[in-house]
Amino acid sequence: MSRRIRKAAVLGSGVMGSGIACHFANIGLEVLMLDIVPFDLKEEEKNNTAARNRIAASSLDTAIKGKPAALYDKKFASRIAIGNFEDDFSKIADCDWIIEVVVERLDIKKQILEKVDRFRKPGSLVTSNTSGIPIHLMLEGRSGDFRKNFCGTHFFNPPRYLRLFEVIPTEETDPQVIDFFMHYGDVYLGKQTVLCKDTPAFIGNRVGVYAMAKIYQLTTQLGLRIEDVDALTGPALGRPKTGTFRLGDLVGHDTAAKVIQGIKENCPNDEQAGAFEVPKYLQFLLDNKFLGNKSGQGFYKKTAEKDEKGRPLVLALNLETLEYEASQKSDLPSLKMSKQIDQLDKRVQAFFAAEDKGGELIRRSLLGLFAYASNRVPEITDHLYSIDDAMRAGYAWEMGPFEYWDTVGIQQGIELAEAQGEKIADWVREMLAAGYTSFYKREGGVRKFYDIQSKNYRPIPGSDTFVILDNYRDRAPVHTTSETVLHDIGDGVLCLEFTSAHNTIGEGVLRGINEAIQIAEEGDWKGLVIGNNATNFSVGANLMMIGMLAYQQEFDELNFAVNLFQQTTMRCRYSSIPVVAATQGYVFGGGCETLMHCDAAVCAAESYIGLVEVGIGVIPGGGGTKELALRASDAFFDGDIMIPTLIERFKAIALASVSTSAHEAYGLGLLQRHRDTVVVNKDRNIAEAKQKVLELADNYVQPRKRDDITVLGRGGLAALYIAANELKRGNYASEHDIKIAHKVAWVLCGGDLTGVQKVSEQYLLDVEREAFLSLCGEQKTLERIQYMLQNNRPLRN
Repeated sequence: MSRRIRKAAVLGSGVMGSGIACHFANIGLEVLMLDIVPFDLKEEEKNNTAARNRIAASSLDTAIKGKPAALYDKKFASRIAIGNFEDDFSKIADCDWIIEVVVERLDIKKQILEKVDRFRKPGSLVTSNTSGIPIHLMLEGRSGDFRKNFCGTHFFNPPRYLRLFEVIPTEETDPQVIDFFMHYGDVYLGKQTVLCKDTPAFIGNRVGVYAMAKIYQLTTQLGLRIEDVDALTGPALGRPKTGTFRLGDLVGHDTAAKVIQGIKENCPNDEQAGAFEVPKYLQFLLDNKFLGNKSGQGFYKKTAEKDEKGRPLVLALNLETLEYEASQKSDLPSLKMSKQIDQLDKRVQAFFAAEDKGGELIRRSLLGLFAYASNRVPEITDHLYSIDDAMRAGYAWEMGPFEYWDTVGIQQGIELAEAQGEKIADWVREMLAAGYTSFYKREGGVRKFYDIQSKNYRPIPGSDTFVILDNYRDRAPVHTTSETVLHDIGDGVLCLEFTSAHNTIGEGVLRGINEAIQIAEEGDWKGLVIGNNATNFSVGANLMMIGMLAYQQEFDELNFAVNLFQQTTMRCRYSSIPVVAATQGYVFGGGCETLMHCDAAVCAAESYIGLVEVGIGVIPGGGGTKELALRASDAFFDGDIMIPTLIERFKAIALASVSTSAHEAYGLGLLQRHRDTVVVNKDRNIAEAKQKVLELADNYVQPRKRDDITVLGRGGLAALYIAANELKRGNYASEHDIKIAHKVAWVLCGGDLTGVQKVSEQYLLDVEREAFLSLCGEQKTLERIQYMLQNNRPLRN
């Protein structure tokens, strides 16, 4: 059965409903979003459409203006129409997918779904976004066609950013509908789709809330401060920096308490029911309506006072006295130790060996998690990887429970867990007794999981459609440098992976790019992908190296380094094989310049792309400024006054603009629609880039270096200097910002030329490099570089 979703209806416009509507618009769907008619309409408003649609309109407006942005591009809001349940419900007959996102009350959901059944067209898909109400309870009284086309589809908040998409069928759901949503969620919505059983809280919240509740329990048992626990259960453990208690503040304690209570009531046979008690300090917050961020305070309370660095003073709740106290910096040895270890698996092992309270908290919480997760298979899912997928995608953990367990070792995990009174599921012992010593293994570029049904390892379904570079670690790489690894990813395509800290681009990466291209050109290879599976493609050039050379005024070496960067990006542009970039996360500075010089780029929608060098007091010096001059020239046309186009390219650099999505990067001129594409699922970008290489490889012709770039000379300089002055007058720029902006203008206009003329790329590269070096001699630039290195944020001086 072939299905295509063209139009979707979202019933309910709250935080989740409006977020889902925006994400549907992100992927190109036409969207109808409905909500109730306000109860407080005045008599003269009762026939006024705008007044009757006020709730949906207000919710959409809040979503559009909110941060982080719900839309990839604000223009996509035009794809969303609004209405209300009384006047517009019949319009759902035009929709291919109808998703219910109303309040978490079964009686209200059933009322809405009864109306859906009445107005929907046969064959349309109907789903509920409930976070925990059993899906089968919503089927009462529904038609046969409704029943077979109905299931749960649970997004996590915010729907654009959190990647978990739980699909929860009932016994009556058509298997083709299940298969459709598993595929659609992955390819079109960009999600990690996870098939769940219809059990309370499904997978993500069932395991995630247990993990939170267990840490709540252990915190009081061990007498730890909440600041220490958040530091331990944040990035140190491969989890978001919110840790545990800040996460509670973010989610809202009323919401968390409802889920905890719901699991306790609906899972009476859960062996960890004792963990799902609401502790007295959480009840204190609930009683006082200290619900977290949404009420202004929760476990933490921000005050109007400032600390010694001028930042708002944040108080933390003392769980014993239930009073707020000044936050204290942790002195736990295990936490200090963890900061010295880069690899997460090694950090976890070190925590298990630590003898302080920090090590004990991590050890006891993870051992409890191992036992809990093992007993949820096959209750909530038949496959252990589904639990790990759910926790990585829904809670942004770097490892799921079984992946943590593999790091510790299954045998050791069992022994330690049982020593603290945990009950491990029998299937784990049976697996170990049969000689299977890990939950996962990699063979021949394929990641496999232990399947408890077949009692053997099986490939994770769908993984053959991704290129995950970790799966190639058991093979010898084609080539390595100190900061790169070159992989054979099949079909004659190479992939160059950066391995430097934060994927910064320094001498090792530049050498790796040049050598990878040379290997591809001289061997029997079809082309090269430059990409990685890290959180960020690249945060830019190696600032430490630039800063050291600039501080020492080693201008010959600095000139050599900048020239090497320029010639490397040009090598990407003018090699004899296609080179395609695959990006995700931060694509800053030199990372952006690398992308811009490839034959094409395949960018995850969540790519944040920008030429940000102004923040450290320089201009893009790896060909980025030259490239925007070239792209401005290509946009000029007969009769064009040209200045407006040039100003737009100028502002992209002078304001250090960063796109909030790959789609926004088109408007900044950093991506080009005729060559660069956006994929919604970040895990697919390398595979799609590989296909792009193969597509380009047929009849590929090495490009010719450009000598036909139109620059505007003094006329353009005058216009850009005026634009820079407007930035200063509007308080968008400091004196030093203006000095940098003038250098940007100088390069974009080709320097002090008397009029419009054509120049070569190399001419502009030389002008760019000279401007970059001159700024490296400025004291205020040196101050910006030092501040960035020390504080990881830009200085405005």
